[in-house]
Amino acid sequence: MSAVGGGPIVSVEHLTKVYRSRRRGETRAVDDVSFDVAPGEIVGLLGPNGAGKTTTIKCLCTLVTPTSGRMVIDGVDAVASPRAGIAKLAAVLEGNRNIYWRLTARENLEYFAALQGIARGTVTKLINDLIERFGLGEQRDAEARTLSRGMQQKLAVACAFVKQTPILLLDEPTLGLDVEISLELRGMLRSMAADAGRTILLSSHDMDVVQDVCERVIIINNGRIVTSDRIDNLLELFRVRAYRFAVQGKLGDDQQRVLSDAFDGIEIMQDGHLSTIDVELTDGARLYELIDLLRRGDNMIEWIDRRDPDLEEVFLRILRGEIRR
Repeated sequence: MSAVGGGPIVSVEHLTKVYRSRRRGETRAVDDVSFDVAPGEIVGLLGPNGAGKTTTIKCLCTLVTPTSGRMVIDGVDAVASPRAGIAKLAAVLEGNRNIYWRLTARENLEYFAALQGIARGTVTKLINDLIERFGLGEQRDAEARTLSRGMQQKLAVACAFVKQTPILLLDEPTLGLDVEISLELRGMLRSMAADAGRTILLSSHDMDVVQDVCERVIIINNGRIVTSDRIDNLLELFRVRAYRFAVQGKLGDDQQRVLSDAFDGIEIMQDGHLSTIDVELTDGARLYELIDLLRRGDNMIEWIDRRDPDLEEVFLRILRGEIRR
């Protein structure tokens, strides 16, 4: 882990990327994006398709030259010195495409270590450890093209770790994996990041992966950052406003209309002799108003609880502008 003067290890300032073509004119893929990542942080970069997150990652990897802005990677100005910037990070882009199919698992690890200028003799122990930790022992001498998709994905991530850079960029590292392999890879990312003190910027459409692995999220939409906050803060923001009621019996049509008119977005589900009501209350005092309306309808309240949100729900609400951070 390293950073200059105890500051951020990644600093992006006013990053902008404009694509120009005769047919389409200008497309502003990234529009004045600024963010910092602290040493040792695991940060999720989220956004819908076309939001600008992939272009942001490609700029950080120096695969795309920004139109304007500044990127400092572990003290290196990556815009002015792209070769020095890319030496500070390792990336897994588009799943498993960064491994060489005709090299064995071990040969891939040796090759990527050599690209980083690491002598073979000094990296043998690390390679053996990565093979063991990523469950590649039985496949160490198998060509990458013969491995299963899950094994290829794990090998791709292991190849990023073997470079021993302080920063990892992971774009959809669990794409196409079954649930078991995805859970296994998540655990490996957490443990490897903790043990090696790596900083990870992870982009994924799988909200379960981001919620499980990351500490903070940066959400991009239409080329701009719409929020940057810790995941637990975002979940708590919604949790304190979301309630679930269980009442005895079914609610009549008139009573359902009264509740729907009084509370926007209320959801009423009726199953047998129990009705469940989900509602978000931005004003906590309205909780008692809802209780009074249920009492007037002679509905016995079984229980009231705060409803736990998940990151996907919060993400969608932020994109719709319902939650601002």
